[in-house]
Amino acid sequence: MGSLLLLLFFFFLASSPTLVLSLNQEGIYLQHLKNGFDDPDGAFSTWNDRDNTACNWEGITCDPSTGSVTAVNLSNTNIAGLFPSVVCRLSSLTILSFSNNFINSTLPELSACISLEHLNLADNLLSGSLPSSLADLPNLKYLDLSGNNFSGDIPASFGHFQKLEVISLVQNLLDGTIPPFLGNISTLKQLNLSYNPFAPGSIPPEIGILTNLEILWLTDCNLVGPIPDSLGRLTRLVDLDLASNRLNGPIPSSFTWLTSVIQIELYNNSLTGQLPSTGWSNMTALRLFDASMNKLTGTIPEELCSLPLESLHIYENHLEGNLPDSIAKSPNLYELRVFENQLSGELPKDLGRNSKLVTIDVSYNRFSGQIPTGLCEMGKLEELLIIFNSFSGNIPSSLGECRSLTRVRLGNNNLSGEVPASFWGLPHVYLLELVYNSFSGGIAKTISGATNLSSLFLSSNKFSGYIPEEIGFLDNLLEFNGDNNRLTGSLPASIVNLGQLGKLDLHNNSFSGELPSGIHSWNKLNELNLANNQFSGSIPEEIGNLSSLNYLDLSGNQFSGKIPDGLQNLKLNELNLSNNHLSGQIPPQYAKGIYKNSFEGNPGLCGDISGLCDTKGGTKSFGYHWLLRSIFSLAGLIFIAGLVWFYWKYRDFKMSKHDFDNSKWTLMSFHKLGFSEYEILGSLDEDNVIGSGSSGKVYKVVLSNGESVAVKKLFGRLKMEGDSGEDLEKGNIVVENDGFEAEVETLGKIRHKNIVKLWCCCTTRDCKLLVYEYMCNGSLGDLLHSSKSGLLDWPTRYKIAMDSAEGLSYLHHDCVPPIVHRDVKSNNILLDADFGARVADFGVAKAVDAIGKGVKSMSVIAGSCGYIAPEYAYTLRVNEKSDIYSFGVVLLELVTGKRPIDPEYGEKDLVKWVCATFDQKGVDHVIDPKLESCFKEEICKVLNVGLLCTSPLPVNRPSMRKVVKFLQEVSAENQIKAATKDGKLTPYYYEETSDNASVA
Repeated sequence: MGSLLLLLFFFFLASSPTLVLSLNQEGIYLQHLKNGFDDPDGAFSTWNDRDNTACNWEGITCDPSTGSVTAVNLSNTNIAGLFPSVVCRLSSLTILSFSNNFINSTLPELSACISLEHLNLADNLLSGSLPSSLADLPNLKYLDLSGNNFSGDIPASFGHFQKLEVISLVQNLLDGTIPPFLGNISTLKQLNLSYNPFAPGSIPPEIGILTNLEILWLTDCNLVGPIPDSLGRLTRLVDLDLASNRLNGPIPSSFTWLTSVIQIELYNNSLTGQLPSTGWSNMTALRLFDASMNKLTGTIPEELCSLPLESLHIYENHLEGNLPDSIAKSPNLYELRVFENQLSGELPKDLGRNSKLVTIDVSYNRFSGQIPTGLCEMGKLEELLIIFNSFSGNIPSSLGECRSLTRVRLGNNNLSGEVPASFWGLPHVYLLELVYNSFSGGIAKTISGATNLSSLFLSSNKFSGYIPEEIGFLDNLLEFNGDNNRLTGSLPASIVNLGQLGKLDLHNNSFSGELPSGIHSWNKLNELNLANNQFSGSIPEEIGNLSSLNYLDLSGNQFSGKIPDGLQNLKLNELNLSNNHLSGQIPPQYAKGIYKNSFEGNPGLCGDISGLCDTKGGTKSFGYHWLLRSIFSLAGLIFIAGLVWFYWKYRDFKMSKHDFDNSKWTLMSFHKLGFSEYEILGSLDEDNVIGSGSSGKVYKVVLSNGESVAVKKLFGRLKMEGDSGEDLEKGNIVVENDGFEAEVETLGKIRHKNIVKLWCCCTTRDCKLLVYEYMCNGSLGDLLHSSKSGLLDWPTRYKIAMDSAEGLSYLHHDCVPPIVHRDVKSNNILLDADFGARVADFGVAKAVDAIGKGVKSMSVIAGSCGYIAPEYAYTLRVNEKSDIYSFGVVLLELVTGKRPIDPEYGEKDLVKWVCATFDQKGVDHVIDPKLESCFKEEICKVLNVGLLCTSPLPVNRPSMRKVVKFLQEVSAENQIKAATKDGKLTPYYYEETSDNASVA
């Protein structure tokens, strides 16, 4: 049939004399190739029939002597369609590259491409089995099929390649084992099989026969057992990566044969045993050694450190003993990472003197002694991380001259003495952490030079003296922790210039005087802790204008006067004004029993709180008359306020009616409505605002029938999320387009119990309204991460997980075309009165078929910090797997009760924190302590599903339909046990074919 169609095509060409006269035969073949593709970006715009040759077309290369086409390169052109078999009719074709496009279906037999030497089809949508006929191409040297959906076994014919030098099958769905016959490809220089869900198997010893091999990548291939000794025969090997497998046993001593190796990566396995202490001396070319994240024991071999290493990574093991002095003699060393071991003794005294050291991280060990003075002798040191050790002595003065430093963490040691004055002013340091040491002296005025400093952590030392005025020059300072020191004097007036400040913690010092005026400029401050000092005067009214403030502790000072009424403007999670000299009435918002501890130790305070302002005798009579006067005064104020309110409401009503009458409103309903647009338009006043953002406001509107709706009012041209600082603080990255059209197009046609209902929309030229069903319990994120989280017991959280999973499953599997939400997070899961969950906010949603048929990769990242799948952040290519990752983060939130990003995690996010914590401390340290222990088994099962969804490799994440099944099985009587043993979580093992995963 294909031959008949091709014959008809040529007959048509013969009937077109213009085309025949202008194009040679190879040009006709290429025109046929062009006609088989969708071309949204105009990649074929230069391919016309006016030339008599195709050699001038974009992506085409010809032999200058014969004019024959030798190369077709259409990589990164966004074309979509089936693989064009006609390309094999180009008899001189040696290079064919279609990488990073949307070529789909299966790969046909290519045995007719007999001249082909280079074939690159990486990063497409090809599926099915690998064609066995590829091995019949006699001249093929380079084969790259990475980043597709090929499945099944590697064909046996692949052992018969005659000239193949490079084969890359990275990131497919190959599920057999790594076959031993690959050892027959004697010409092979690079073998890249990483990131495939192979069945558990060992490294074939036959790989050691490939004596020409230079690169061997077997990362995340489900490898088990020991590393075979035969790999020691690979004398030309320069890069060996066996990361993320389940290999065990020691590193073979036969690796002494690898005299050309410059990089070995063995991290994130389950390697046990010791690093060999001998046999390293033959590896004279070794430059990078990485055996991190394993279970290696014993000491670091002296011979290993004697090599001219550039980078040594052996962090997160169980190594002990000293760091050999010989490491300091390496002239090439720029990176030393040995953190999280049990190493002890002193660091080599000459470390850094002979090498251009850039990074040193020896944190979480048992090192002692002084910090070597020559760490920055070459002037390249950027990161110095030595936290949680037992270092002592002073900070070397030489580090004060190390202007290349950017990140310094010296906390939790036994360091002492004064910090060198020049050290305070290092110009490129953005993080300076000196906490939990015994440093003394003051903060030097030279700190004005630290213009890049954003985090200053000085807690729990013996610092004394004043904070210098020069602190106000640090325009980038976000966080200043100076608590538990001996600092004195008043706060410098310049401190109010720190407009970016988000946290100021100076509790447990000896500060005095009044707070400086102008603190209203701290408009990004969310935590202010000045407890247990000697501050005096009144509490500034300006504090009530700090809209971002949610933590305020001024306890244990000498503040006097009234509590500012403006504090009622704040949404505080923590308020403590106890043990001061405050007097007068407690503001009504805080005159409640739950705030009693916030005001204790202020004898002059009065309020409707038991135990405060008790009166006796004459004072009681005085209080009675005062109460009567207050009642009459309050009544008068209420009456006046009522008149003013009525006037303004009447005016707003008239103006609203006038606007409505003179505007052309367009109403589009998506359900049968029990209300009119008049009810909506007449209720959009400030009293009904329940939320706001950069694009508009959200109102709660109570209808005449007693029901409520939520109305999102968008003004003019919508701003992109992320345009404002407020959005950035909330973790929103960016929205590519006007969200109104996306919401209407998506929600207008969706009918599902777990998708928020869009009743209708109203539009004019300058205003757009979206009317939703009202969800009285707000968002999951707001509820889970607030003081009301106690309302969410485990059965309720499980119900929320099930509801939201079913909503997403509907989007992915039941919508035509399928829909990718692109911003799944706990704040976009809304809860009704019964805590039923609805997926909401479809402002950045995309239809999958549009994406799959050649629409450009997203130009920017959409989503929220902590929820974005790792591959999406790198490639910007969208599919359902990115939603599944984000939903996995939501499941981890439900289990842990923690936010997706939090300073508690350091440089990790919630996913990495969960993995590290239950691996190191056990599952009990992961589960939210508010949850009842009787549900522990169910919680562990849901935790497993969350970890499965957040797998770093997209192909390992189950489909949403499968996620729903997993969650349903959590409560089933015969569900497979997800047991906890010895404080360790036993994870699910899974296999995935196409997009279906199964738990076993």
